[in-house]
Amino acid sequence: MHTKKPKPSSTQMREARRLEAVRLIRAGATQADVARQFRVSREAVRKWWDRYQAGGLAGLRSRPRTGQPPRVSRSLLRRRLPKVLLRGAEAHGFSTGIWTLSRVAEVIEREFCVQYSVGHTWRLLVEQLGWSCQKPERRARERDERAVRRWRREVWPQIKKTPANGAAP
Repeated sequence: MHTKKPKPSSTQMREARRLEAVRLIRAGATQADVARQFRVSREAVRKWWDRYQAGGLAGLRSRPRTGQPPRVSRSLLRRRLPKVLLRGAEAHGFSTGIWTLSRVAEVIEREFCVQYSVGHTWRLLVEQLGWSCQKPERRARERDERAVRRWRREVWPQIKKTPANGAAP
């Protein structure tokens, strides 16, 4: 039976990048060359090298995150929040179907009993759920293009203003 290999996390990928960068420098590459290859600043590569020199390969390992633990687990957010939001803004009592960050924050507070700022709500949507900002279309979905063309051809010429003296516009 074939089992899928788990996809490395972004933390593991960054750690592997640091290890590879140090390997290249030890093999003779310059820090500037490594920075260009990995598309990072030379300052980042210098810091990686300094961490390596101070602590060896262990100095390049990812460090545990500091700060307050999340008030709602990532797995719970990833599982429930999309379902809650996909029901639509109107289902949550809003007058229109458009989601704003303040509306999402309000729904999160109601559903998860946790209050987040608008900025943190943005980070949750983008960084944890991988969502992006979507702008509504400028035209109505129900728009009838043939009726619009007919109106422009027949009605608009009758109602548009013409210069009073008969001169061309």
